[in-house]
Amino acid sequence: MQELKNMKKEITIIGAGLVGSLLSIYLSKRGYKVTIYERRPDMRKEKMIAGRSINLALSDRGIRALEEVGIMDEIRKIAIPMHGRQMHYADGSTPYQAYGKEGQFINSVSRGELNRKLMDLAEEKGVSIFFNKKCENIDWQKKEIRFKSAPEQDTTNVSFDLLFGSDGAYSAARLSHQLQHDRFQYQQYYIDFGYKELHIPAGEKDSFQMEKNALHIWPRGNYMMIALPNTDGSFTCTLFFPFEGDPSFKTLDTKEKVTAFFETTFSDATKLMPTLADDFFNNPTASLVTVKCLPWIRDDKFALIGDAAHAIVPFFGQGMNCGFEDCAVLNVLIDKHDHDWEKILIEYELLRKPDGDAIADLALNNFVEMRDKVTDPVFLLQKKIEANFSSNHSDKWTPAYSLVTFSPDVRYSVALKKGNFQQRIMDEIMSLENIEEKWNSEEVEKIMLEKIKGSF
Repeated sequence: MQELKNMKKEITIIGAGLVGSLLSIYLSKRGYKVTIYERRPDMRKEKMIAGRSINLALSDRGIRALEEVGIMDEIRKIAIPMHGRQMHYADGSTPYQAYGKEGQFINSVSRGELNRKLMDLAEEKGVSIFFNKKCENIDWQKKEIRFKSAPEQDTTNVSFDLLFGSDGAYSAARLSHQLQHDRFQYQQYYIDFGYKELHIPAGEKDSFQMEKNALHIWPRGNYMMIALPNTDGSFTCTLFFPFEGDPSFKTLDTKEKVTAFFETTFSDATKLMPTLADDFFNNPTASLVTVKCLPWIRDDKFALIGDAAHAIVPFFGQGMNCGFEDCAVLNVLIDKHDHDWEKILIEYELLRKPDGDAIADLALNNFVEMRDKVTDPVFLLQKKIEANFSSNHSDKWTPAYSLVTFSPDVRYSVALKKGNFQQRIMDEIMSLENIEEKWNSEEVEKIMLEKIKGSF
């Protein structure tokens, strides 16, 4: 990495989550003095609290960002490869669907473990992190942030030179930016589903009670449950479920109803969940929001990054990966513009805004696929045709999932456009007469080759 040359600029980050911590590592390695302010207590000193910690799927975009600052080897110690989806259908069958090509996989990582590790690595690089500091307001003229401390409730004003808002989907930094910005565009969209964390403990001698190297999915049409492995042999389960209707979080209002519903609907998992009823009522029900906004920046003094700029639902496993990619893109732009932050931030927003919007749309679409389409014979046949064609013509066709997950050189916005183009072709292919019999034929291959001429 190019070293800081002409100017010594101090950088302030609001939010010591995953993206804020990684960003601080990038910037400190550049020679900047970096300080992070975090509203929560130091999670490394607090007792681990279950309930809202959906396990993360670290894939190639996030891995590349971690490798660029030389910390991926440390992260691999707390990651478990998942080579495909282990389906758990209502009829009791458990087919396996591999991700991508041979050797391609995503990684299950505990959000808490990863965040602790990134904060440790940031402090090793000289980053200062202050906890229990809640952002109350930002004075853009004076370039001052007012923080309220906990538990004292006293306030402190902190001056900044360059500020990043990395404080999540409900960002206080974004709110202050929004309220004091003419023509700020803001859109938030809640889906009608919430999520609740549940738990499958390890077996004897910390053994895994299900396939270790897979993401487990129980698709049930209008809702689903997933489970990702942890390094201690347990699985973190997440139920994605309607808030209203029947069944819903509203109707499952007693332990007896919860137990009866799970025994009927997720019978194989329920046998492995001894604390199911207690977990269901002790762990909070959380909402799922998509946030799109503009502008992300103010001159050379402020930028939003990660979920604060582009919060997305978790159904493509790309929220963290997208935020990490933000950091990697900024890093490239620092070289390109030789630490001229006005130019850096302008191009950062220009590049990342379309990609943030694109992965938000892709993530919403993938929810329908995960909870419903993965049990549809027509959908599964389409995936088989695509995989077969891609295997024979890898230079011409990459499935949409692989474009997003295993193709870090392809922008999210390009992946969305290309995926939509390919889907239009597949809609025509799937409407061919007797496609079930001739899906692997030379006729179908020729039609697809003809349709992709001229690309998308």
